[in-house]
Amino acid sequence: MIFIRYESYKSYLRYYPFTSLLLLANLVMFLIVTFDGGSNNVYAQLKYGALAVVEPFKSEWWRYFASMFLHGGLEHLFFNSFALLVIAPPLERILGSIRYAVLYLLSGVMGNVLSVSYYVQSSSDVIWLVGASGAIYGVYGGLLYIALFQQNKMDESSKKTLYTLLIMGAVFSFMPGIGWMAHFGGAITGFFIYGLMLRLFKGSRM
Repeated sequence: MIFIRYESYKSYLRYYPFTSLLLLANLVMFLIVTFDGGSNNVYAQLKYGALAVVEPFKSEWWRYFASMFLHGGLEHLFFNSFALLVIAPPLERILGSIRYAVLYLLSGVMGNVLSVSYYVQSSSDVIWLVGASGAIYGVYGGLLYIALFQQNKMDESSKKTLYTLLIMGAVFSFMPGIGWMAHFGGAITGFFIYGLMLRLFKGSRM
């Protein structure tokens, strides 16, 4: 079962350096925003990089990256951190930290781009967006590719766990206040990026 963490604190840092860095970055940014206005304060969030579907914010490219490290409330931070801590590490081991970082960050950015485009076109009342969910769903997308096409890399229990998470995530994505388009866009991006990397890096440990 690849989603059960057996590592000690030190070995976790050694095996999953980028995941560890992400966890730290998310926590640090949450504390900064919390003590400078509050994690549910739109002005504080916009100050540190929240996405918004109105100008001038939606044209500021850096927000599509920065918003991945912001969270609206402790519960939001907890659930994304849990997914990173437990579910993401196997993909970092399979891809290696650099390729894993590329997949994670591109999935998050693409999820944000699609999310903003969707909310602008739909005239939604959603004003601002934060969270690592798009990037995390990119990890899910990469793991789904493995479950479907590299079955020797994932045991049956892990596949069942992943499918259950994806089904629950799909249902959860359509609850009020959840950026479902970021989830969908991130998952699709992660799935295709993993497949592309598999072809680009033939002969590697992938």
